[in-house]
Amino acid sequence: MICPICGFEQPDGTVECVKCGIIFHKYGSTGEAATPDRFKGASPPVMRKNPTQFAWFDPLRDLLLYIEPEVNVFYFGGRVILCLVLLIYSFKFMFTPMENSYAVMPFMHLVNLPFHEAGHVIFMPFGRFIMFLGGTLGQLIMPFVCMCALLVTTRNTFGASASLWWLGENFTDIAPYINDARALRLILIGGVTGREVDGHDWENILGTLGWLQYDHVIAHISYTIGIVLMIVSLIWGGYILYRQWKNVDALRTPF
Repeated sequence: MICPICGFEQPDGTVECVKCGIIFHKYGSTGEAATPDRFKGASPPVMRKNPTQFAWFDPLRDLLLYIEPEVNVFYFGGRVILCLVLLIYSFKFMFTPMENSYAVMPFMHLVNLPFHEAGHVIFMPFGRFIMFLGGTLGQLIMPFVCMCALLVTTRNTFGASASLWWLGENFTDIAPYINDARALRLILIGGVTGREVDGHDWENILGTLGWLQYDHVIAHISYTIGIVLMIVSLIWGGYILYRQWKNVDALRTPF
């Protein structure tokens, strides 16, 4: 389907142009808008458009802001609830000191843990330093892969925004770990602290780089990145829900 106004090509059955926002059913087969009687005979407005301006952004916008032509009302309701839950937890992270962030979503720490440990195993062949770093990489790569898969394979833009939130949550999850690089007081999986064993991941990582004295700074940077990603994901997801609201098909819900 080609938009009669901006010429942007999009999937057949699209109700609203994803680029310029016109509603297709208001336009006739000639692509001319229905004109009220009082405006008949008047010269139509001239739309000036540079076809090359920001053309590079079109594929990215189509990827990130794709709106389903029809949205099941139950799916939409579930997405709204999830968005509200993520919003509440985002506020909790914002107003919780980094050192106590594990208490905000302890169950998510357990969700992230298997990917952390798997990262150590996957990156082990690349040397000791990468093996230690692999735990953190495993935590960050998994939600990023989920986001890309949802965007590319299913075009589920809201699901991708939730995956971005998960990525941000992982940045907040590793921040206390980084912050403990010198103190070594965190309880590890074996029930011991880093002082009782050979340190832990970030003590080894920062020690190898000679950055051990910057552990608190790096931890706060990681925590801030996490909060920013959460905010961006909520803005993205909220905008997708706003656009999807127009396409909710309440008459075709399964019973």
